[in-house]
Amino acid sequence: MLTGKQKRHLRAMGNEMVPILQVGKGGITETVVTQTNETIEARELIKGRVLQNSMEEPKTVAAELAEKTGAELVQVIGRNFLLFRQSKDKPVIVLPK
Repeated sequence: MLTGKQKRHLRAMGNEMVPILQVGKGGITETVVTQTNETIEARELIKGRVLQNSMEEPKTVAAELAEKTGAELVQVIGRNFLLFRQSKDKPVIVLPK
């Protein structure tokens, strides 16, 4: 579980990021979950976007994706969301205490 200070730190890092994960009308498929797992292991912090043609709400999609990948949901703003999971092999991001 992330503290408020840690979330603030991650939100500041994610502010400059471009969404690299997109969830469309197909919703959360196995392919999306696999892609998210691989990307989050390499980068630790990823930004995603729920496209306009998706029937689901962005908060629901982000929470479900975080649950399926074991990541922490940092933030949802509009149709964009941030997910964080510490890398098992090579942790890069150092969180404040």
